[in-house]
Amino acid sequence: MENQIDQIRIDFDHEALWTLNAALALVMFGIALQVRPSDFREVLKNPRSVLAGVCCQFLLLPALTFLLVWWWEPLPSFALGMVLVAACPGGNVSNFMVHLAGGNTALSVSLTALATLFAVILTPLNLKLWGGLYGPTQLLLKEVHIDLWEMIRLVALLLAVPLAAGMAVRAWKPLVAARLGKVFKSISLLFFLLLIFLALYNNRGVFQEYVAMVFALVLFHNLAALATGFATGHALGLPGKDIRSITLETGIQNSGLGLLLIFTFFDGLGGMALLAAFWGIWHLVSGLALASLWGWVPTKKESIL
Repeated sequence: MENQIDQIRIDFDHEALWTLNAALALVMFGIALQVRPSDFREVLKNPRSVLAGVCCQFLLLPALTFLLVWWWEPLPSFALGMVLVAACPGGNVSNFMVHLAGGNTALSVSLTALATLFAVILTPLNLKLWGGLYGPTQLLLKEVHIDLWEMIRLVALLLAVPLAAGMAVRAWKPLVAARLGKVFKSISLLFFLLLIFLALYNNRGVFQEYVAMVFALVLFHNLAALATGFATGHALGLPGKDIRSITLETGIQNSGLGLLLIFTFFDGLGGMALLAAFWGIWHLVSGLALASLWGWVPTKKESIL
């Protein structure tokens, strides 16, 4: 079964891969049109919340994922997919979900921007570190011979450059950026999601056959991510709105970036691609459900949510 799954290659040709590259970069550019340098002052205003959010994404979640993989012992390609998803920064829709949940939107924007910058280095490093500590995934990493610096370069081009460009437009033409920001982000995000669904549709036979195998993994992994942000915020005694922001920022991962790295460096390795693709669908479901529920519950009454 393991060999059968790992021999699966998701049908995603060179042109589609470059289109996915462009879509991801456009999504980040759309987000950056709404980011101002002053947004980073949130770091100085409330450093505990920002530090908690960054640590949840790049330290606690990858470490917890390693423990989950070690305990569950899934197929190596599934395990490496889990590690990669955990190593990615927050997802592109997290800011919208935080707003819907009644969370601290300014904190969410700051965390998205910081995580995007940190991901240039920390996403490849976390993949190498935690993937290398677990024997079966270590073998997979050795087989593909990942060029760490090449991965860093790609992540920088996809995340850091569009972020800097969008912020430059916001600083140079703030009124234009303000008008374009919401529309541009929404359109580019819909285009990006359309590409993911087309990839799944073109491989629907493979996806339908193996989705049951990844469902439980993604469900518990995503629940663990959300719980990590929520528990950390409560443990530090953070304000309720900040807890909601950190919870969603930790539970909504940029699985699109994960898929792109899988197609680029792992030749669309079946188990990894299936897990990242299903995560990309499921975190929208879980995130929107939690955000909608929180949107109806005042912050003071969130002790059980």
